Amino acid sequence: MMTPRKLAMKALRYTLIGVLVVLAGFPVYWMAATALNVNSQLYGTGQVAWPQLQHLPDLATELGKVPIGRWLFNTLLIASGGTILSLTLGALAGYALSRFKFHGRGLVGFLLFMTQVVPEALILVPLYAMFITFGLLNSLTGLILANVGFSLPVACFVLKGAMDAVPYEIEESAIIDNCPRFSVLTMIILPLIMPSIAAAAVVAFFAGWNEFLFASTFLMDNSLWPASVGLASFVGQYETPMSAVLGAALVFSLPAIVFFLLIQRKIVAGLTAGAVKG
Repeated sequence: MMTPRKLAMKALRYTLIGVLVVLAGFPVYWMAATALNVNSQLYGTGQVAWPQLQHLPDLATELGKVPIGRWLFNTLLIASGGTILSLTLGALAGYALSRFKFHGRGLVGFLLFMTQVVPEALILVPLYAMFITFGLLNSLTGLILANVGFSLPVACFVLKGAMDAVPYEIEESAIIDNCPRFSVLTMIILPLIMPSIAAAAVVAFFAGWNEFLFASTFLMDNSLWPASVGLASFVGQYETPMSAVLGAALVFSLPAIVFFLLIQRKIVAGLTAGAVKG
């Protein structure tokens, strides 16, 4: 039987958890409530604090005027393509920096680090010229490569730090058994650092999911726009349909929230499994 002190601590814990859940979920709720208010309420009588479901058909009609499904698909393609490419190249580069000694290794690490202090706007014009030369302008492929240029160094450093913590004796025993270097990386090292891979995947995925500057500059065809640029197109010179903007923002945010919750579970599960194995 629980003592009054333990019951009070348990009640306090659940109360704090409930408060945190409310604070974290309130922005999502407010987006839904705003999306289901009409503009006459938002700009006139004032917003109603709860979602008005009778306006859902009007919102669906408003969102049906734009290719929001296509924009979400483009966003998913940019985010997933950038994540896969960043993790693949980051694992190879991180393994090289972690396990091999070569001239200029410190310089390579320094240059990778320096890419994080360069603003995206600073390289916009030279990158635009390069894309024209290589035929990557108005292309999702070029946009993915541009995003990888910023997310790859982060993935490389995260994975290198995790590989440094893996005992080299495990790798040596595999090499003695004639295991190729690439198999050592893919079959031994990478499974041991899955939590770090998940962390790097979160960084790379959200960098691509939130892409706006390069997309609004390099993509002229609106069928290639990601959802972030599509959302910006709702803003007009004389009128902005706030209910449609918030409705599209809610649709845009939900997949990212679901992805984060799923990958967060993987990170926690990986850390727990590593602690048990140790």
